[in-house]
Amino acid sequence: MDLFEPVHIKKPRLNFSHTEYVLNQCCYNFARRHWAYYSRSQDTDTDTDNATLKQTIEKLMASTEQAQLPTVSDDILADIPHCVARALEEDIGSGDITAQLIPQQQRASALVISRDQAVICGRPWVDEVFRQLDSATAKQTSATAKQTDESLESTQIEWHINEGESVSPNQKLFTLHGNTRVLLTGERAALNFLQTLSATATTARQYADISLNSANSQIKILDTRKTIPGLRLAQKYAAAVGGCQNHRIGLYDAFLIKENHIAACGGIGQAIAKAREIAADKLVEVEVETLAELHQALAAKADVVMLDNFSPADIEALSSIDLGETKIEVSGDITEEKINAYSHGAVDFISSGSITKHIRAVDLSMRLVD
Repeated sequence: MDLFEPVHIKKPRLNFSHTEYVLNQCCYNFARRHWAYYSRSQDTDTDTDNATLKQTIEKLMASTEQAQLPTVSDDILADIPHCVARALEEDIGSGDITAQLIPQQQRASALVISRDQAVICGRPWVDEVFRQLDSATAKQTSATAKQTDESLESTQIEWHINEGESVSPNQKLFTLHGNTRVLLTGERAALNFLQTLSATATTARQYADISLNSANSQIKILDTRKTIPGLRLAQKYAAAVGGCQNHRIGLYDAFLIKENHIAACGGIGQAIAKAREIAADKLVEVEVETLAELHQALAAKADVVMLDNFSPADIEALSSIDLGETKIEVSGDITEEKINAYSHGAVDFISSGSITKHIRAVDLSMRLVD
């Protein structure tokens, strides 16, 4: 029931040298419930696709020195091609008509830079965009002509930065070499993933850094379920890359009993008892709005109590309360400026929806180069 521990990433000295480390840290506790759905959503051979993705990650891992890490989650391996396929489908539709202006066999190189200072996140999604486009192009070409020339070679991606690395304006991120049509067709989808996940990681890094320099540097900053629809796992991953930790992933992996649940169940004690009866192995968290409700949740032995919109003065009152083994989470309109005010010794977690919803996309640029 230790929901929040698997993704603790110490900051500010992050320097990820391979994607595997971050994938494992973020996804260690993800429920493996989505595989069948994702598999059915793919027209391609999903097992082959995900084996290829995993091999790529393992190659990156093999080139570095790292301690033993948990197995890569099937969920994240399945989610990446699923997200990319949806993004390409909505963008390309019946076909990229502008790309048809370019000779089918033409090849080019392109350079992508960041125009902002940011924490870069999303390399696996970018790689998958061009892998899927290469695969689709090869199938389409082989069905109409028997060509084996270099125009059909896979896109080569040369990354100049590591996942989770902080970059400066105008810094080079990666260079592409491949079929010109493929590069230009995949440009927007690839940059959309990269700009959004980098924005999430950048915001998370800001929150994590403030926490580490606060009066209680042991407080863990948590994200929430306030994510962009369709990008839940991706943004959870990005938050971990930035140095924050994941709250529950969805409605299935922990109880979070709120005001309406309490009212419908007849009280805090009754709601917690029912949760234990339904799934004794799941973490039970209760949201409270007053100190009286806090005492009720403590009496019922909630695993975590979320203090919703408590003032800093209310938090000070925790010093005189026996919390037992219950963990304390502070939430409700938490901004970067407010973290220090809630850095009380009795607080274990601070959660903020701003990490995933109040983000500004990182400004990226791609240009063809000689």
